[in-house]
Amino acid sequence: MGAYEHLIVQREGPVGWLINNRPDQLNAMNSAMRDEFADAWIELDNDPAVRVIVHTGEGRAFQTGVDVSEIAGDGVGMERYRESMENFDLHFTSWHQQVWKPVITAVNGICAGGGFHWVADADIVIAASDAQFFDPHVSVGQVVSIEAIGLLRKMPAEAVMRMAFVGRHERMSAERAYELGMISEIVDPPDQLRAHAQELAETIAKNSPAAMAATKRALWGALEMGLTDACRAGAAELVSMWGHPDQTEGPKSFAEKRDPNWLVE
Repeated sequence: MGAYEHLIVQREGPVGWLINNRPDQLNAMNSAMRDEFADAWIELDNDPAVRVIVHTGEGRAFQTGVDVSEIAGDGVGMERYRESMENFDLHFTSWHQQVWKPVITAVNGICAGGGFHWVADADIVIAASDAQFFDPHVSVGQVVSIEAIGLLRKMPAEAVMRMAFVGRHERMSAERAYELGMISEIVDPPDQLRAHAQELAETIAKNSPAAMAATKRALWGALEMGLTDACRAGAAELVSMWGHPDQTEGPKSFAEKRDPNWLVE
């Protein structure tokens, strides 16, 4: 795996791990880390041995958004990001990079502000029982936007609005995040988060890589379309697997009571 300054990228069996690695800054994203994300997602997506990707953080926070200390003290601030935002030319999440392998976000500790980008853009989100969620953007003079818009697909608008406007003055527990549909599972005790994420990822990795990629394209594509167009596009992804070796291997391995040997592309 490639060498990164602010990320750890590694593989455990069929599971690729992307780990935020600025624990002393609560994994806040500086400009260098932002650039590294773009490369790390592509590296994991291009590795044929990786079938599922898990994203988590070192230390007591998953991710706390943009590094406020950097933008406050370097004389450039948020202006360095203006062109990418104006052109919506972003590259730091799996959705931005069109990663078609399943992605699990495993939230450890604090998830704040821009950290919600990776909650909104993951396929599956789990969290440690001591995880806390809040969005301080308006409390530091910033706008709540893209990541919260993504969350609107997963959870009630009222909850997103409340988090956006209360800012840093209220934190959401893992239990409440689960109730609202932001996450699908709570892991307790918290120190078992990575082990459980690895287990879940290995379970998912047993399935056909080609079928999962087509499924992900169909389901994410549906979020961009109306019902009829989404179903038409989904039908095209369905048919794309007809004649694929995995579609022959799946029923054959089931009938022969053995594990399937999927095609690795």
